[in-house]
Amino acid sequence: MSGRLLDDAGDDTLAGRAADGDTVAFEVLVRRHGPLMRAYARRMLGSTYESDDVVQETFVTAWRRLGELQEGTAVKSWLMRILSRRCIDRIRARHDHDDVSEVDAAAPVRDDPEHRAEVRTASEALGRALDDLPELQRRCWVLREAGQYSYDEIAQELGIPVSTVRGQLARGRRRLLEAMEEWR
Repeated sequence: MSGRLLDDAGDDTLAGRAADGDTVAFEVLVRRHGPLMRAYARRMLGSTYESDDVVQETFVTAWRRLGELQEGTAVKSWLMRILSRRCIDRIRARHDHDDVSEVDAAAPVRDDPEHRAEVRTASEALGRALDDLPELQRRCWVLREAGQYSYDEIAQELGIPVSTVRGQLARGRRRLLEAMEEWR
């Protein structure tokens, strides 16, 4: 079966086929979940080259361990758990704990130097504000805002109750709003 025919297949079907050695099915999973994983890793690590490495390592691990996946419909959260652990390992391995939330500024609407400088400065301020958040608040915020996860998905991903997710997000947003007040 070609990749195009598998594009509409559910994660459970793709995971089952990939566990049986179907590389085309695995490629569909990579295309489907790779962009979210790269965005999450970039937010957590603040570096494109490092995030690309961690995402690649995650997919290699997933390929080797697909047979351990109990429920194919949970492949997204399973991949994100592997990725999250790899990101945390990278952060812990840093000796000087570099900025873990530096973000590449989005391409400005206007191309003038003043606008680019303003966007860069705002991105740096957001990165510093994210750095100042406690780790759980930052992880909840990144999953919600960068990963577009639901509260239930965040709770499942982090192994915490939904009420804790709500509280962490509320406190994190409040702290970010205070830190970014001058940019409003």
